[in-house]
Amino acid sequence: MPLVTERIILRRWEESDAESLFKYASDPAVGPIAGWPVHKSVSESRDVIKNVFSGKEAYAICLKNDCKAVGAIELLLNGHTDATERDDECELGYWIGKPFWNQGLVTEAAQEMLRHAFEDLGMKKVWCRYYDGNVRSKRVQEKLGFVFQRTDFGVEVPLLGEKRTSHVNCMTKERWEMLGNKI
Repeated sequence: MPLVTERIILRRWEESDAESLFKYASDPAVGPIAGWPVHKSVSESRDVIKNVFSGKEAYAICLKNDCKAVGAIELLLNGHTDATERDDECELGYWIGKPFWNQGLVTEAAQEMLRHAFEDLGMKKVWCRYYDGNVRSKRVQEKLGFVFQRTDFGVEVPLLGEKRTSHVNCMTKERWEMLGNKI
């Protein structure tokens, strides 16, 4: 069942999204700052859809006007994240293609994912993090009201074979409710 907001639809990934995924994931400004390498082919993007974007709560971010995938958002549940070992906590991850930056689309998608996490999935806490230098991701988390928890140094980024500094933030259900569930 897709999740719908004013401007976007969050829906399950389909293999037919591979070309659209490649279009945005092949941009060197998008993946590396988030910790993953640029996609080198449509075939690689298709493999990512099958093997990475196959999580229970993995969604394509699509504009309502054409429903083409322009980004990704996911709630990583216990067993698929190192942010928590609890079943009532998860981690939020996201990215969007460069042509859609600075339009508030990721913030809108993430707000809907927080609603989904707390209201539909019964989560008590949602974790989120960003690497040093990823100011766009940091800004999304600030706009949503995430609270800084800690900075981790020397964090392995296995897909890029390097270590980085990561900033970890958290949103509790109580805080989300206090903020009025709005951006």
